Amino acid sequence: MSNLFVIAYDDLATADRVRDKMLSMNREHLVELEDIVVVERRAKDGKIKLHQAVNHVGTGAVGGALWGSVIGLLFLVPFLGAAVGSAAGAAGGAVTDTGVNDDFMRELGTNLRPGAAAVFVLVRTAARDKVIPEIAKFGGQLVQTSLSKEDEAHLKEMVKEALKGDTASAS
Repeated sequence: MSNLFVIAYDDLATADRVRDKMLSMNREHLVELEDIVVVERRAKDGKIKLHQAVNHVGTGAVGGALWGSVIGLLFLVPFLGAAVGSAAGAAGGAVTDTGVNDDFMRELGTNLRPGAAAVFVLVRTAARDKVIPEIAKFGGQLVQTSLSKEDEAHLKEMVKEALKGDTASAS
C-alpha cells in the first residue's frame, strides 16, 4: 500500500528542488515513488498549475514500440509493427493518469498562498532514516498524509530530530 505526503513550500523553486531530490533518491533506490507532482498556485492570477514528473506519453510510446516490434516480427514486418505499436502506445499513455488524483491536487492547491507550491508524493516504500533528513533540509510544512495519526506524529518527530541534527552540524 502506498502513502501520500503533501508538503507545502513558500515558492516553486524549493518545491522543484524537493521533487528533483526525491527523483534522485528514487534512482538510488532509497525510495520507491508511485507518483510525484508539484502543485503551484501562480502569484499573478492565483491559478493552479500541476507539474507532473512522469511522462505517460513517452512511456506508452516506448512500450508500444517494443510490443509492436514483437508482433511485427511474428508477421515479418517489424518496422511497421514498431511504428503502429509506438503510435498506439503514445495514444494510450496520453489518456492514462495514474497516481494522485488531479482534481484532489487542484482542490488542495487552492489553499496555497499565491506564489507558493506543494509537493504531492505517493510513496510505496522508503528508507525513512535516509530520506527524511534529506527532505527536512528544505523546510516546508507537512500539510497532509495518509498515515495514521500515530504514524504521522512519529513522522513529525523524525523530521524535528532531523532538523535538530542538521542545525547542530551546521554550527
